[in-house]
Amino acid sequence: MGLFDIFKRKAKKETEATQPDATPTVEQATPAAAEPASTAPETVVTDEEQATPVTEGMNTVVTDATAAEAEPIATPADADSEEPAAVEASVSAAAEANDEAPAEEVDVAATEEPTPAAVDNPAPAAEVESVSAESAPTAVEPTVTTTADEDDEGDEADEASVETKYEHGLAKSRSGFGERLNRFLARFRSVDEDFFDDLEELMIESDVGYEMAVKLSDSLRDEVKLQNAKSSQEVSNVIIEKMVELYEAAGENEQVALATAPTGPTVIMFVGVNGAGKTTTIGKLAARYKQAGKKVLLAAGDTFRAGAAEQLDVWAKRDGVDIVTGPENGDPAAVVFDAVKQAKADNYDILLVDTAGRLQNKVNLMNELAKMKRILTREIPDAPHEVLLVLDATTGQNALNQAKIFNDSTDVTGIVLTKLDGTARGGIVLAIRNELHIPVKLVGLGEQVSDLADFDASDFVYGLFKGLVKVD
Repeated sequence: MGLFDIFKRKAKKETEATQPDATPTVEQATPAAAEPASTAPETVVTDEEQATPVTEGMNTVVTDATAAEAEPIATPADADSEEPAAVEASVSAAAEANDEAPAEEVDVAATEEPTPAAVDNPAPAAEVESVSAESAPTAVEPTVTTTADEDDEGDEADEASVETKYEHGLAKSRSGFGERLNRFLARFRSVDEDFFDDLEELMIESDVGYEMAVKLSDSLRDEVKLQNAKSSQEVSNVIIEKMVELYEAAGENEQVALATAPTGPTVIMFVGVNGAGKTTTIGKLAARYKQAGKKVLLAAGDTFRAGAAEQLDVWAKRDGVDIVTGPENGDPAAVVFDAVKQAKADNYDILLVDTAGRLQNKVNLMNELAKMKRILTREIPDAPHEVLLVLDATTGQNALNQAKIFNDSTDVTGIVLTKLDGTARGGIVLAIRNELHIPVKLVGLGEQVSDLADFDASDFVYGLFKGLVKVD
């Protein structure tokens, strides 16, 4: 199944999922008819009465009317213990704080036993115990999957989460491309040379690259009048379909997964200009490996940029991993040598190597990178197992130019595209694949540690073009 077919399937699935919300059932539309008010028992407490304070001795209990509908029996545990929604909100807030608090602290806070409510609210002991036993696990304890069906549901939830990240991360790119496409189609009258000239201009403005724009235009010329498309929506569908097909063809047999060493430490070397996000990417990737149970070592090979080693050291402390540093303005190759020796001696699983990025001294920079790479290969024959070029997506075509320079001088095996959520230039991914044939392996879709995602072509295509294609 091609990328565009996957795109249409996802779009159709989402459309079908939203239809029940748009068409309420008869029972939802007429709840009063199902049970007349006259049949209600006299002891039923109304919503207004539930929303007002009820005084019992020195204690005042305020019950939310909405919560009362979901759980009619108010329990003593509800009065003193933290509400499940509040617990979940606190855990979510802690997770979004860039991992400033260790995961262990969050878990302790989330699973802390609530204060017994029976002290302030006299109630039968059996009732208190039964409520606590039922409510506490559902409020704060993580769900443990035990069946195949539950495992499948968990996989679907993870897939939906990643897809949502792509959708949100590419919102600016999708909006920018959609506006340009709408302006283009507003001028659409017939498929002639002016049409193809305007189409090429649209593609270049969208940062898909000159070569991609020309290929798309030539490919559409071969179509029989855009598959006899007559309406603007039909033309839009054909344009996006051809873009996806060209993008997919350029990445045939592409390996987007990060390579790993069969034995010994896996060495990943990061290159790129200063400011592209190398250090932050290393910190986020180290956190991922650490959470996966890997023993991680960082090498602060950027000894020339002021504060570079200190910045990486902050990430190392935050992630709970080790780091090898050297003197400021020292030899970066010496730092790499010490790091690889330690990685081998202490049986580390992962070695992540930071490097300098002074593009203004291109010749010296490339010589330094080549020297560091030679040392890695000498100590570990297959190393580095990945040379990842970190590019700032907000720079658009400049990122493509940087990729060409580094690819000419170093053996780049993959691209990390950062800050993709902060730009309308997401089309640069298409240009990189089409012109350089270097796989994008990681993308930055947000500021949180978990927002460094493995690149997924189908999620990228869906996030970039969602809502722009009409699905029958």
